[in-house]
Amino acid sequence: MTTTSAPLPVDVLVVGGGAAGLSAATVLARSRRSVVVLDAGEPRNAPAGGVHAFLGHDGVPPLELLARGRAELEAYGGRVVASAAGSARREDDRLVVTASDGSAWTARHLVLAGGAVDVLPDVPGLHRHWGTAVVHCPYCHGWEVRDRRVVVLATTPMAVHQAGLFGQLTADLTVLVHEPSVLDAAARERLVRLGVAVVDGPATGVVECDGALVGLETPGGVVGADAVAVQTRVEARDALLDDLGLALVDLEMQGQVVARHVAADPVGRTSVPRVWVAGNVTEPMGQVVMAAAAGTRTGAMVNAELVTEDQERRLADG
Repeated sequence: MTTTSAPLPVDVLVVGGGAAGLSAATVLARSRRSVVVLDAGEPRNAPAGGVHAFLGHDGVPPLELLARGRAELEAYGGRVVASAAGSARREDDRLVVTASDGSAWTARHLVLAGGAVDVLPDVPGLHRHWGTAVVHCPYCHGWEVRDRRVVVLATTPMAVHQAGLFGQLTADLTVLVHEPSVLDAAARERLVRLGVAVVDGPATGVVECDGALVGLETPGGVVGADAVAVQTRVEARDALLDDLGLALVDLEMQGQVVARHVAADPVGRTSVPRVWVAGNVTEPMGQVVMAAAAGTRTGAMVNAELVTEDQERRLADG
């Protein structure tokens, strides 16, 4: 990677062109701030057919939503650069980021909105159907699998909670115990009393027919399914974290680590001065609408900080 020119100065550099990053950048651009978004083009929800639970945008394909957002940002003078962030360093009161394409930017503030990735259970074939027949969130995908055969793949104790959520959407529900230790006798009895079938695994692979998922293979035979609900582990994208001195922290539920994210205050301010976070990089369970809202909030707070800095500079100059 070779930097082809001197770093270009901007008020704010946003790393990540998803709902959070574009929302933050648009707020800043509308406040007449110079803002650039570095976008690696790897949105977490790209495999999904549509965005849901986002008022006024239900069913919009994820890439179409982002295309609309880029157009809106650019209409206000913001810029999107199709490149991943490569490295970062601090120079006095500014942050310098070099992109993977060799371009470099020097910014007064930096917003990290690179999102996260979902680490699926290690079952052959799951990845091929991720975001369509393999899902994790009933609010994102539940309606689309209603009244169908849904198998909850139990890899953590959270499977009981997940079964309850998907049980609202279908009566044909099975919990496949992939890891024997995740369901104790009380949890098994609870599920059975609630009318949920419990099958011992592990799952050894996905069964397909004409490319469609139709079940999960187990040592005892095939468990039929039209959809599989999984518990993913959510990992924040951390390309610049080490360079900036930020660490990932664990998010635990029911004694299990379900995600690793960047800690921040409620408006996205991190422990590193002038570095902010928004979206799934800090709120790993947030849906698209939450990421967009977080980006808007963080963008406004960054602008407020810039206003104060500008005023102090003018006063100091007399």
